[in-house]
Amino acid sequence: MRSYEPQGEDEAAEIVREAAGRGERLRLVGADTKARIGRPAQDEATLSARALSGITLYEPAEMVIGARAGTPLAEVQALLAERGQTLPFEPMDHRVLMGSTGEPTLGAVAAANNSGPRRINLGAARDSLIGVRFINGRGEAIKSGGRVMKNVTGLDLVKLMAGSWGTLGFLTEVTFKVLPVQERVATLVFRGLDDSRAIEALSAALGSPFELTGAAHLPPGIDGPEARTLMRIEGFANAIDYRAGELRRLLKRFGQPDLVEGEAGAALWKRVRDVEPFAASGVEAVWRIATAPVTGAAVAAAIGAERASRWFYDWGGGQIWLATDSGGDAGAAATRAALRQHGGHATLIRAPDSVRAAVPVFEPLSEPLMRVTQGIKAAHDPKGIFNPGRMYAGV
Repeated sequence: MRSYEPQGEDEAAEIVREAAGRGERLRLVGADTKARIGRPAQDEATLSARALSGITLYEPAEMVIGARAGTPLAEVQALLAERGQTLPFEPMDHRVLMGSTGEPTLGAVAAANNSGPRRINLGAARDSLIGVRFINGRGEAIKSGGRVMKNVTGLDLVKLMAGSWGTLGFLTEVTFKVLPVQERVATLVFRGLDDSRAIEALSAALGSPFELTGAAHLPPGIDGPEARTLMRIEGFANAIDYRAGELRRLLKRFGQPDLVEGEAGAALWKRVRDVEPFAASGVEAVWRIATAPVTGAAVAAAIGAERASRWFYDWGGGQIWLATDSGGDAGAAATRAALRQHGGHATLIRAPDSVRAAVPVFEPLSEPLMRVTQGIKAAHDPKGIFNPGRMYAGV
């Protein structure tokens, strides 16, 4: 298979123009760490951003960083750490769950809207993404956004590109807002709560004025024999003492939590962020399910009643990570049925190629939404050469 690795934006544009002229279908990649998310590839060549690397803008005082799309995420995070700053949305590292290698890139973070546990408080990657440069399917270089966050009139291409999974354009550069690293991070750990009680506790804490930056529940057997309910708070050291005390008082009916800090606390949230409890088997299908927190336990129970499954909760119960046998439809029918009853949407993150070709990987769209999606695709990629069919068949 042909592989393209442009050294600059002009070269990338020329490659796309020539590919469009030939009708050559391109698989757009950064470091390929998420290659097996989505429907199986229907491409004829690979277009990689790997060589488009390097920081292009960093203004610590303005809390803005920009880099070429192929820049390793670790390089960006290291530079920010030197100045006591961070990407606020805590991007997941998919390599453990997916069994992939390579260095995740900043462009792929934007393309996948890759966001972790802090999303519940600080927003998703798309909320911090303020500028993009990309090549559309005509081989035209497009710039949208800039160095500041502002209101947008008309089509917001920055937000449109976030989570488009390379189906609309080849990203060449991205710009993010960043935030300071907090002085102290602490996690309250409640033990022994069942799913419903845990989500009740998480909802009470999230509804309080004490600003959780993480809210997860690990049922028994998922990451140890005992259920653990995790609530993370961050800020100035003395404020953490006050907030932790107030949360203990607010939630005393759920028991007395431990307070975990330092490396132990960071390790807990890394396991939640990277879905490490489901990484070991490597053979189970893994679903990411979004629903209202109040219905999280009911959704998981409904799926579990139809198919043997394991699960845990993030975002206060609003995000469910669910693992099940990858045979048959990998639980697609049970998952979609539960969501039709309770509301929400689901993405099949890990499954064999045969399953991902047979069942909808991303949430099925209604006919009106599919027409809109097809129209947006046609406007940006009229020949349909970018990651064809990755999200939806024929798109």
